[in-house]
Amino acid sequence: MTSRWALTGAVVTGVLLSAVGVAPPASAQPACVTQNMGVPPGANTTDKAAPFFIDTTGLDFKTQPPTRDPANPSYPHATELADGTLPAAGAEGNFIIGPTHAPAPDTLAKDGVPKGTVVSFTISSKDSVIYNPGLIRDDVAGCGNSSIMNTTTAPGNKSSMIVTTSHPGTWTRTIEVYVPAHYAPGAEAPFIVIGDGGSNAWKDLNVTLDNLIQQKRVPPMIAIQIGNGGQDAQGAQRGKEYDTVSGVYTDFVEREVLPLVEQRANVKLTKNPEGRATMGLSSSGAAAFTMAWFHPELYHRVLAYSPTMVNQQWPYDPSLRGGAWEYHSAWTGTPTPSLTVKAGAPGNILMPSEAPGAPLIPSAPVKPIRYWFEMGDQDLFYPNPTIPDGMHDWTMSAALMAKVLAAKGYHYQYLFAKNAHHVDRPTVAQTLPAALEWLWRGYIGP
Repeated sequence: MTSRWALTGAVVTGVLLSAVGVAPPASAQPACVTQNMGVPPGANTTDKAAPFFIDTTGLDFKTQPPTRDPANPSYPHATELADGTLPAAGAEGNFIIGPTHAPAPDTLAKDGVPKGTVVSFTISSKDSVIYNPGLIRDDVAGCGNSSIMNTTTAPGNKSSMIVTTSHPGTWTRTIEVYVPAHYAPGAEAPFIVIGDGGSNAWKDLNVTLDNLIQQKRVPPMIAIQIGNGGQDAQGAQRGKEYDTVSGVYTDFVEREVLPLVEQRANVKLTKNPEGRATMGLSSSGAAAFTMAWFHPELYHRVLAYSPTMVNQQWPYDPSLRGGAWEYHSAWTGTPTPSLTVKAGAPGNILMPSEAPGAPLIPSAPVKPIRYWFEMGDQDLFYPNPTIPDGMHDWTMSAALMAKVLAAKGYHYQYLFAKNAHHVDRPTVAQTLPAALEWLWRGYIGP
């Protein structure tokens, strides 16, 4: 859903993400439905064995969204650090930080540090093969996400949202390429692809890279911020790009963005997956992981703030009914078999197969993915009131990701941030330098 950042005590909405606000009163327009912050109407919070159960254990509903208790028995064990400190360099596993989130010194410009250059250009869906046409959703003017805040789900399936307001349209987006100081044109360089490019969360990124590269804490890398296609969540171009659990967005980046980056910025990007990283926030954080999961031959390093590892995939896919929730957990609805074409059957008859629902990470061999991610104690909790499906607690999804990653032996670091909202701006400023250093640990350049 739409990202929110805490700034000097206020919560504001990012530039490129859909604003969820209150429209001015109008006699001909219904009241604007904003994000839901608690248990959706009609949710199952009592019967764990029944479909679409929502676990509210350890949640403090005096805040909106509710505050999660790091001692929740459903969460993995984590090491609680002294306020204002971060894990030791290279540390792996689960950690609790906060409640104070002061900006790291390396997010500030420093005298004597060489500054990288930035090349920007725009692209349009008219020039795309993979995402042409784009996807536009008709929301009430001044009321972002209105058409999905007032919609419903398929009968008997609270995970399948009905969206009738989406239609083909045109998108344009900005690509911003950071090139480190002293880069020699023609030299092969590592790089990081960043989703939701241009958002407020990344305003310190280029300065941070200047400082970390100067200190040799990360390799001299190209940073590629890719703007999203617009709007948010189900039925929108941004949702189609980021929340779809497939390799399509990676194909878009590889075939349509990176060649233009090399041409416009006069750089050469490495083909070595050890020198390629992905990064994102909220839904683009989920996409960052998806890029590496479906294409580990291309990307080995992933960094995400408040990743949307929940059920926001749209349209509904019966082979992966819980969307990104199924990276770590089974679909929460009534188990039913999927339909497949039986090999050799006369007339290609559809036959029931085994019921889907085996989570992706636990059921697959370990992939060469190194993953850093963060989630706030007041992160999103069922922001859309129309989907009481048991798969929309962002903080729970991060805890479950940490569990399955640990069980499979992945190299990961997970931070549970106290006093932090969704893609919390102070938390990003506190952790970004250390997160980037952890992400690139072990990299050996050409």
